[in-house]
Amino acid sequence: MLNILWFLFFLLAFIASLYQWLVLGNSGIFNDIVQNLFKYANIAFEIALGLTGIMCLWLGLMKIAEKAGLVQLIAKGLSPLFERIMPSVPKNHPALGSITMNMVANMLGLDNAATPLGLKAMSDLQSINKSKDTASDAQIFFLVLNASSVTLLPMSIFMYRSQQGAPEPTMVFIPILLATACSTLAGFLYVSIAQRIKLWDPVILAYLSGFALVIGGTGYFLNQLPQEEMNRQSTLIGNLLLFSIVMTFLIAGFTQKVPLYETFVEGAKEGFTIAIKIIPYLVAMLIAIACLRASGLLDGILHIIKSGVTTIGWDTSFVDALPTALIKPFSGSGARGMMLETMQNHGVDSLPAVMATIIQGSTETTFYVIAVYFGSVGITKTRYAIPGGLFAEVAGVVAAILIGYWFFGQ
Repeated sequence: MLNILWFLFFLLAFIASLYQWLVLGNSGIFNDIVQNLFKYANIAFEIALGLTGIMCLWLGLMKIAEKAGLVQLIAKGLSPLFERIMPSVPKNHPALGSITMNMVANMLGLDNAATPLGLKAMSDLQSINKSKDTASDAQIFFLVLNASSVTLLPMSIFMYRSQQGAPEPTMVFIPILLATACSTLAGFLYVSIAQRIKLWDPVILAYLSGFALVIGGTGYFLNQLPQEEMNRQSTLIGNLLLFSIVMTFLIAGFTQKVPLYETFVEGAKEGFTIAIKIIPYLVAMLIAIACLRASGLLDGILHIIKSGVTTIGWDTSFVDALPTALIKPFSGSGARGMMLETMQNHGVDSLPAVMATIIQGSTETTFYVIAVYFGSVGITKTRYAIPGGLFAEVAGVVAAILIGYWFFGQ
């Protein structure tokens, strides 16, 4: 899918540039495209290098949390919920452990750990799947939850905002938390209704009530404040929570006699490696997007959408954030490139850029997740997994736009 998408970007840019030259008489279009190729290749390299320190910091802390047993502790707390929403999985089956560990890794932003754990969980679920080429109820529920972007710590978003010069990188923490809650809840309810899960089960109600109480309480508190104060409190709460998490990791590691300094350095080395590895991917996506932008095609599409939005009397700021939303179901790196391109063109704290970051932090690569997870166990009949994932995706995008206006709109 990513190969096709990448080629399509260049092909569309080429066709649009020919139109600009032959029909509109813009003979300088090819010079603009070549200049953008070089410009955004350099930008991608600078972005990746700028992420190195922050990646080292976060992965070093996460290594301490892993060795202190915090991930396993959270997984144990979530297991009663998964036992009830996946009744077809036998009690104490290894799949339940893999599923909870995968969810915890996703919540904490441990992408490198989340994918292997997710593949293990899908394999465990396949072992009890009676129809090997068809997705079971439990597999669909697990996949849609993965595709709904269960993220509590969007550290990568903070990293990119910091690298792009945002004075308050964590300003979007609470908005992303609220938006990802909407996408996750939408996916959860979609599959629960499709599978006729008894949502009034006391355990399920307890988890959902606690979840709704935290999210609803946060939203209610912030809604009582003037917008400027709401932004200030959101940043304060976000920073307080993040630093509290850092201290929790360190205290847990200290009490469990984890060698803190050595463990941090071990994780930080992984951060350096990852930051260097993403350079080719960033270059690949940003140059493709740069060609699309320079050819005038992307701006033309956005102009048409803006015209329609203006006709019905709506504000058009959100339209510039839509490229991130449109690419995200297909490619995480492509959507990241769109987000960065929006930051470059509109400013890191502009309303379109902020909306793009909220979208990026509250949605997932639905088609990629389905292809990798189901493909790993040979499932070809996905049933309602794709509609479920896309339903959660759309809910996350709509929530991100509305929350962006709520927090940062003038």
